[in-house]
Amino acid sequence: MKKISRRKMIQFGVLSGLASALGVNAGIAKASVLIPTPDETEGPFYPVKDQQDKDADLTQIKGYTAAAQGQHIVVSGQVQDVAGHPLAQATLDIWQADAHGRYHHPRDPNPANPDENFQGWAIIRSDESGLFRFKTVMPGAYPASGSWIRPPHIHFKVSKPGYRVLTTQMYFPAEKLNRSDLLWNAKSERERTAMTAQLVAKQGNLPVYEYNIVLDLLRR
Repeated sequence: MKKISRRKMIQFGVLSGLASALGVNAGIAKASVLIPTPDETEGPFYPVKDQQDKDADLTQIKGYTAAAQGQHIVVSGQVQDVAGHPLAQATLDIWQADAHGRYHHPRDPNPANPDENFQGWAIIRSDESGLFRFKTVMPGAYPASGSWIRPPHIHFKVSKPGYRVLTTQMYFPAEKLNRSDLLWNAKSERERTAMTAQLVAKQGNLPVYEYNIVLDLLRR
């Protein structure tokens, strides 16, 4: 067998090390790519009547003394791009049903009495680290048809210049009605995971759910 010179061995070692490093780095980079949060239907109950109070506390309407009914919760998370970079000043348009499963919408057919102390709608922004946080109530389930009961969920419309507008729905973990929901069942297992919040802590009596959102670049 022909001997390889010391210089060649050194060159080979350097090149092999470089290739190995590039391979590892490429693997890490590939693994760090996030899937964009899946789209979901906006639904028929996006607010049509403007309101003054659209802040991050949906449990208390400005000027009202009583708080919203139901289990109060906190939802927090981070808006990111697919590379995992935080996205500052993203706009989050949030709306949901109250604890009785009723929306503040004139065409909601749910016979449940609406909670007049529930704000129902918020428009907030992520901070400089892409973080957001709001207080709300656990939304109630409601009938979408005679045989279809929608599980508790929160609607999001998230936007930032340079990124595709995302309209989606956040689901709750360990919710039995998820398994029979037509929209939920239309998603893959990976998509369901991306659309489901995680119960991460308790703040006093308030359950805290984490829900991270990934935006995709606007394609031109």
